[in-house]
Amino acid sequence: MKDYPRIVVAPPGPKAREIVTRQDRWASTSYPKEYPLVIARGERAMVEDVDGNRYLDFMAGIAVASTGYGHPTVVRAIQEAAGRFLHICGSDFYFEGFAALCERLAKLAPGPSKKRVFLANSGTEAVEGAIKLVRHATGRPALIAFLGAFHGRTYGGLSLTASKAVQRAGFAPFLPEVHHVPYGYRYRCDYCRGEPACTMRCVTVLEDELFAKKVDPQSVAAIFVEPIQGEGGYVVPPPGYLKALRELCDRHGILLVCDEVQSGIGRTGKMFACEYEGIEPDVVLAAKGLGSGMPIGAIMAKESVMRWRPGAHGSTFGGNPVCCAAALATLDVVERELLPNVVKLGERLLAGTRRLQEKYAAIGDVRGRGLMIGVEFVKDRATREPAPEIPHELVARAFRKGLLLLGAGKSTLRLAPPLVVDEDDVDTALRIIDECLDELD
Repeated sequence: MKDYPRIVVAPPGPKAREIVTRQDRWASTSYPKEYPLVIARGERAMVEDVDGNRYLDFMAGIAVASTGYGHPTVVRAIQEAAGRFLHICGSDFYFEGFAALCERLAKLAPGPSKKRVFLANSGTEAVEGAIKLVRHATGRPALIAFLGAFHGRTYGGLSLTASKAVQRAGFAPFLPEVHHVPYGYRYRCDYCRGEPACTMRCVTVLEDELFAKKVDPQSVAAIFVEPIQGEGGYVVPPPGYLKALRELCDRHGILLVCDEVQSGIGRTGKMFACEYEGIEPDVVLAAKGLGSGMPIGAIMAKESVMRWRPGAHGSTFGGNPVCCAAALATLDVVERELLPNVVKLGERLLAGTRRLQEKYAAIGDVRGRGLMIGVEFVKDRATREPAPEIPHELVARAFRKGLLLLGAGKSTLRLAPPLVVDEDDVDTALRIIDECLDELD
């Protein structure tokens, strides 16, 4: 029998409260804490807090702990790398781990074209570098992103981000020539919600409206798109959506950038979510799950695109040797052990959430791929009015019962556990969510 979830003292316990008070006294007020979890250690999909409570983790540090907590292969790689040397600037010098990771990612990136790789420290740094790259490669200034998108909080990433107004409030002006358009959000589509099937109007409107009335397509460098929107609500676009964007980009010489910071590295059951559509982006971005928690990000681009001169872009810490070792070990574990698990357990989790949808009228939509599933709550299924108070209260109640969850979008519960979860973990999570919804019903 597993020894988690197990609540021995109502969280936050006395040790947790002390640390929460201390951190809140000294840390930046910008940190948006979800609930008072004070972690002491973790193992696979289990998180233990400082008071001895044990939780089942279904948020993975916001989809970061891809191989779970303390995977022996990853830990061993980190320890061995740290024992050799902690740092050398990959922008200026060479080491084997850097070369190996660039080669590995270049070969994993979707599509037949030869790729080149730039290593960064995070997802938002990868986005910043991609903005520079696409403008440099095309000589064009304009960028297109989507409503509901999240691409980070540094200035370039924030200029593309449009998921929550609070993330942008007070920071203008942003990068010029950034244009936001509706995403392929079938459940809340502005164009074909009442139609029996998707019309792909959310793509054709770019040419019919944006390009015709506001932006010359010849001035657009790139479209930045999440193959599955993360912070926007775990939104899976309709089949053919990414292909339609690819075709639009090809018609106008625009580069297609797939931001796979949250959806990549096996989370959906494929290494990258855009592989489900069979497209080859010009640029692919990865981070979060790439290092199993170590800070690393990557830009993977067609060699024809990544042709900037030496010194045009660099990073002191990007591609740190310990982080490269963690990323290589993570890719080994994901490819060799976990991808079949993600597909199988994702199907089990999706089926379970759809049974909950049949049971609770407050669940308006269930969507997802692999272990990246969104459950959207509404006040009324007919009107589809969002019910943000439900996932908010659900997350709080689940925490007290030993299940770690997070929300996304306006009224969506996101399910993004470590990729090492098993059937018992999935069934336990579904049972606790069911209990919480029953209490709220």
